[in-house]
Amino acid sequence: MRFVETLKNIWTIEELRKRLLITLLLVFIYRVGCYVVLPGISPSDIDALANFTNKSGLMQLLDMFSGGAFSQASIFALGIMPYITASIVIQLCGMILPSFQKMQREGESGRQKLNQYTRYLTVPILFLQAPAYLVNLQVQVNGAANGTALSFGFWMVAYLTIILAAGSMFIMWLGERITDRGIGNGISFIILVGIIARLPGALYYEFVSRLPGASGSQGGLVMFIVEVVLLFAVTVGAVLLVQGTRKVPVQYAKRIVGNRQYGGARQYIPLKVNAAGVMPIIFAQAIMFIPMTLAGFRGGESGFLRAFTDINSFWYNTIFFILIVAFTYFYTAITVRPTQMADDMKRNNGFIPGVKPGKKTAEYLDAIMSRITLPGSIFLGIVAILPAFARFFGISQNFAQFFGGTSLLIMVGVVLDTLQQIESHLMMHHYDGLMKEGKIKGRTTGQAY
Repeated sequence: MRFVETLKNIWTIEELRKRLLITLLLVFIYRVGCYVVLPGISPSDIDALANFTNKSGLMQLLDMFSGGAFSQASIFALGIMPYITASIVIQLCGMILPSFQKMQREGESGRQKLNQYTRYLTVPILFLQAPAYLVNLQVQVNGAANGTALSFGFWMVAYLTIILAAGSMFIMWLGERITDRGIGNGISFIILVGIIARLPGALYYEFVSRLPGASGSQGGLVMFIVEVVLLFAVTVGAVLLVQGTRKVPVQYAKRIVGNRQYGGARQYIPLKVNAAGVMPIIFAQAIMFIPMTLAGFRGGESGFLRAFTDINSFWYNTIFFILIVAFTYFYTAITVRPTQMADDMKRNNGFIPGVKPGKKTAEYLDAIMSRITLPGSIFLGIVAILPAFARFFGISQNFAQFFGGTSLLIMVGVVLDTLQQIESHLMMHHYDGLMKEGKIKGRTTGQAY
C-alpha cells in the first residue's frame, strides 16, 4: 500500500525520524504533566470541579484547550491560553502602534523581538489568571455539598500561583523545543494535542449513549454512524475553508542585467478566502463573555442577560454569528493591506494584466478581498455555531464541540501545517509526498490560532 510505503520513507530519513521521535517524547511529557495534581487538592475536590466543568460550556472550552488539565486541577491547568492571550494582545498592538508595526517589517529580528515581548506579557497574565482559577476551584468545591471544604490562605494562593505559572511557562518551553527540534509549530501542536486528547472519550461516551437500553438513547447505532459521517463532512468543509484561495496573476517585466535576463515570468498572489483564520471567533467569544460575566454578577435576574449564558441558545448564537462576520471583515482589513501589496509589486516591476500599477491595483485587490471575504465570513460563522446545531439534534456537549468552532479550525490548520513540513522533508529527499498529487496546496506554515 502507498500509505505503508510512505511511512517507510519517513522512517528512512534520519533527520525526520529524529524530529518525530523528539516530538512524541515532548508530547508524552506534556500529557503526563496534565495529570499531576496541585498540592492540597483531594480526589473529591477534582470531582466537584469536573462536575462544574461538564455543566458549563465555557469551562468545557477551556478544558478542551488544556487537554483536560483544567478539570483535573493539574499543574498545567492554565495550559497555553495565557500565552495565546498575550500573543493576541501583541498582534493588536501591531495593528495600532507604529513601533510594533516597524518591528513587524524588520523580518526575523523583528519577529524575535515580538516573541520576546509576548513571553514577557505572558507572565503578568499568568499571575492574574492563576488566582482566578484557584478562587473558582474553591467556590466549586465548597458549593458541591460533598462534605469537604476547601480554603486557601494568602500564602497558599501565592504558592499555588507560582506552581501554575511555572507549569504554563514549562508548556511554552516544550512548545518552543517542538518548533526547534520537532515537527510543526510547537505551541499550535500542543493545542492540537489537548483538543485531540478529548476526542476518544467524547466519541466513546456518544457511542455508549446511543446503545439500546442506554438512558435517553435515541436512534441507536444508526444515529451514531450518521453523526460520524456528518463530522467527517464538516471536517472536509473546514479544510476547504482553510485551503480556499483566489489566485491573482502578476506579470513581472523583463530586465537585462549584463548578459542575463531577469523577470518576465508570471506568478500568482494567493488571496485567502479566510485570511483572518480563527481570530474572529476568538474576538467574538471574548465579547460574548461580557454578558455572561454581567449575568453572574446580577445573579441571572435579567432574562436578556440570562439568554446569553447558554451557549446553545438562539440569541447567543445569532449575535455570535453576526460578531464573527463583522470581526472577519475587521481583521482582514487590518492584516491584508492592498496598498502595500500594490507598492511592492510596483517596486519589483510587477503588474496585474489589464490593471494599471499603483492606486488602481490597490483598488482592484481591495475589491477582490471584499468579494471573497463575504462568503468566507459567512462560512466561518456557520462553522462556529455548528456545535449548537449538533446539541439541538441530541448530540452530547462533549462530542458536539468537535463539530465546529475554534477547536475544529485549529485541528485542521495545525494538521495541514504539520503534514506540509513532513511533505517538504520527503520531497527534499526525492520521495513521493503524502498526497497522491505530491503536494499539499494552499497552506503556509505559521500559528494556527
